[in-house]
This record gives sequence, structure tokens and C-alpha cells, in this order.
Amino acid sequence: MGNNIELISPYGGDLINLIEPEETADELKSYASTLPSIQISSRAENDLELLATGGFSPLDRFMGEEDHARVLDEMRLTNGSIFPIPITLPVTKDDPIEIGSDIALRNSKNELLAVMTVEEAYPWDRDEVADKVFGTTDLRHPLVAEMHRWGDINISGRLRVLQLPKHFDFKDLRLSPAETREALYSIGRENVVAFQTRNPLHRVHEELTKRATEKVDGVLLLHPVVGMTKPGDVDHFTRVRTYRTLASQYYDQDKILLALLPLAMRLAGPREALWHAIIRRNYGANHLIVGRDHAGPGVDSEGKPFYGPYDAQELVAQYEDEIGVKMVPFQMLVYLPEEGRYEEINMVPEGVETSSISGTEVREDYLNNGRILPDWFTRPEVAQILAESYPPRHMQGVCAWFTGLSGAGKSTIASVLTVMLQEYGRQVTVLDGDVVRTHLSKGLGFSKEGRDTNIRRIGYVASEIVRHGGVAICAAVSPYRATRNDVRNMVGGDHYVEVFVDTPLEVCEQRDVKGLYAKARSGEIKGFTGIDDPYEAPNNAEIVLDTVNHTPEENAHRIVEYMMQKGFIRPV
Repeated sequence: MGNNIELISPYGGDLINLIEPEETADELKSYASTLPSIQISSRAENDLELLATGGFSPLDRFMGEEDHARVLDEMRLTNGSIFPIPITLPVTKDDPIEIGSDIALRNSKNELLAVMTVEEAYPWDRDEVADKVFGTTDLRHPLVAEMHRWGDINISGRLRVLQLPKHFDFKDLRLSPAETREALYSIGRENVVAFQTRNPLHRVHEELTKRATEKVDGVLLLHPVVGMTKPGDVDHFTRVRTYRTLASQYYDQDKILLALLPLAMRLAGPREALWHAIIRRNYGANHLIVGRDHAGPGVDSEGKPFYGPYDAQELVAQYEDEIGVKMVPFQMLVYLPEEGRYEEINMVPEGVETSSISGTEVREDYLNNGRILPDWFTRPEVAQILAESYPPRHMQGVCAWFTGLSGAGKSTIASVLTVMLQEYGRQVTVLDGDVVRTHLSKGLGFSKEGRDTNIRRIGYVASEIVRHGGVAICAAVSPYRATRNDVRNMVGGDHYVEVFVDTPLEVCEQRDVKGLYAKARSGEIKGFTGIDDPYEAPNNAEIVLDTVNHTPEENAHRIVEYMMQKGFIRPV
């Protein structure tokens, strides 16, 4: 059956392949061992894999300056092809970069991945990228915050890839674009409907994907993202287990292919949806289901969605002819309990009873309370996997992040809170800024970079504690908004409580037993927060504490009440 069909061609005509041929790979490896190296981030590692295998075709390198500028302004490469997201490799001024020279690219474990010939090195503007790509400079957007820790210079040039990043999970499902195309070709249907997902699939998604594939007499490419997704998303191990169960038990095997996409999402809403369509074309799909608020990062610091619910659908529809991928809108389906079936909401006669559960209700009413999701909403096997992976809220991790000036009272309130939380049976780890500097960050200075590094280290440890179900109480001046928002994203917004200890500077100076403020005033200490270095107060902290009119115990009680209200503490 497969021999008579023709899948859509890759975007630009051919699949880019940057993997060094076997006959020259050993020689290149030996040469690479003599070169200066840079360690690339997890995000750049994901990007490198998709560049190397053709997932980003026609792009064959991290973007140079002209491509970067045109993508920001027009969503096009210099060759005219639509490409809405900048793919860059940022480095610092301290990295051993020299135009015309080769450099080895290594991962965080120092394993050799590729050799780049550096042909360009150019500065870039964070605010410009944030504004043009994400439509916001709000630091609650995960990528806007993350960009503050990227280097100030982008490099570009020819890439020779010696090794793709190693994956030891779900190896049978990790199909490259060429392997995905081969598998789709063998199924034998020209129309391929891709479904982009970073969440578990419920019955409504199942119904939607089946209807979409039937409509075009096609095959479903169930293509979950297993690279970097939104902080706080269900982990990919749990998600893929649910996809595999559904794909094998509830779909016609001649109409589905499950494969994994090692993509680092940008959460750029409309632009990202268009990018997803281009990537799926490279994998052989000529249709993409685009959901409501596709690739949205949630709400901004004022509680408003970053993107409109249908902005992504409108943008993909606008360019679908040019990119060759037809947009399939995600229809709002509801369950009709009396008839035992799903129907599009606009097709339901007035007065007919309907049932639906929102994503928020899934988390808050079911998973967080240890309740199994109903069969009409989720297949029992999926509900069981989710229940095993997601304990009730009072057993989930949470981070209370105290920020404020030196002497504001952060550590005092944190120590009272620790005891109170233990009374409720929570396991607590305290990460105090001064203590962490002694053990984890010894030798770091008090420059902006040194302070940011210290805060991110605390944030990383806190995120691991939270991931394993513990309570992390962090008390650190953490003066810069961008870095605090970066930590929020590391931990996951649903599990992060920012506590602003709002003590006036003059009160902090009066309380100063160490005499640090006096030394700062006299010039003996340079760069002291609140004196000659700025403190950026939170704009939208979950809790703001007054230490002048309230005791540490009263303030700690406020946090306990908040955590109880959010379900992190179960009343005794």
C-alpha cells in the first residue's frame, strides 16, 4: 500500500543532514580534541539535534545576524522561507571564540557533540527579542526570564555533528525526521495529521484526533514534545507512558504513529504554532491540529493570558498555503452523558445536558485530592498512570522564597515557618542565602553575575527538593526580578510562593547587628543592596509581609494559612 503514496516534501525541498559521515568522523574527533570547547545549554542541545537531523530544515546552522534580524522583523529567513522563531547559540565574552576558527561544542557532561566553524559573532538585544518574538517583556514569561542568563553574543557557522545527544528512555519511539517519514510511508496514507502535545491526552483529545484523521482519510502522527516544555508541566516520562497506552489500545494501528519530538519549546504562542507546523512538515505531516492558546505560557504578572485563545489558529491559517501544512482547528468538544458520546459544542441542541472538566479542575479537584478521573473524561489506564505519578497536593513539593533587604527579617520568619510546617507533617529544607554562600557558593563575589549565580544555585536545589515532594524554604536577598522569575520557572509556578519581606531600608539599618549598612554608607563595602546597588521589589509577590507592625510568628502564620488554602498543608 505504501509504494503508491507520496508524503509532503521536507520544508525547502530536502532534509538537512549535518551528521559527519563515518569515514571522516574518527579524524574529526581527533581534531576536535585539540580545539577549545564551549559547553552548550540543554536548550541548545535540543536545537542542535533538530538542526542535525533536519527537523529545522531548511535551517542548517544556528542563525547568523541577517537571518536573526529578518526572523525577528518578518518571520522569514534571508532566503525568503517562513521561519518564525530565532534559533541561536548565545555565548559570553569570556568564551574562546575567534572568527574563522573551529570550536568544539560539548554538553554539560563535557561529551563532544559537534565542531563549529565560527563564521559570525554578533550582539543581540534581549528586549528586542522578547518584544518581537514573544510580544512581551513581562518576566513571568518563562523565556523572557530565561534569556537573562544567556550570553550577550550569538555565534553562527558551519556545523559538523559527531554525536547526537544520548537518550536512554523510549528509544524505540525516538524517530528522526527521516525515520518518521519511513514509518509513515510504510503505513501508506498521503495525508498525515500531526498532533502537538505537552500534556496528557484525555478522551476529548482522542476524539478530536480520530475525527481529524477520518476527515482527511489520513494517519495521525501523535508527536509529543519531550525536550524542554513549560515549567510545571507533567514530566515526559509520565506523559509518554499515557500516550503509548492510548496509542496501542484505543486507536486503529493502521492510522496512528507515535513518535517523540526532542524540541525545546519557546512558549511563543502564535509564532510557535507556525513553527510547529514547519517542523511537522519535515517529519512528513501536511496537517497540524492547533489548539486553543497553542503553546501559551499561561498568564502574565497581572493574571492576564499572554496570548488570545485563537491567535495561534489565525496565524497558522494565514500562512498554511505558503508552508504547505493545513491548520486543523481544535474544536471545543463536550460530553453528552445521556448519549455517551462527545460532540462539538456548536452542534449541541439547546437544553441538552453536557459535561466537561477544565485543565485546572483536573489538577485541583482530582489529581491534587487523590481522586481518580472519571471514565468518560479519561481512559482508566491513563487515569491510573496519572494517579501514580501525581500524589495529592498535601504530599506535593512547594518552595517558599523569601526576598527582601538585608536585615528585613527573612531568616527569622523562615525559621518560625519551618517549625510550623513540621507540625503539619511536612519535610522541610531551609536554604539560607548566607549559609549557601558558605557551602555551595564559596568564592563567588558580590557582582551582579556572582549574585545571580548564587540565587540560581539555590533555585536549582530548591527545584529538586520540590520535584521530590519536599518543602524548600529559601531566604536570600535575591535583589533582581529577572533572576527571581527564572527561579520561579525552575521550580514551576504552581509550586512557588514568593514572599516579599517588605521592611523599609531605615528599619533594616536600625536592626543591623553586623554593622554592614554602616560600612556600606562609609564606602568600606561596595555594591551593597539598598545603598549603592538596587533592590528590585517584586511587582506581584504571592505574599507581602509587614515586619514593623507584625511579629515573625504572625507573619509565619500568614504563610501557613496561604499554603493551607492552596492545599500544600492538610489541616490537622
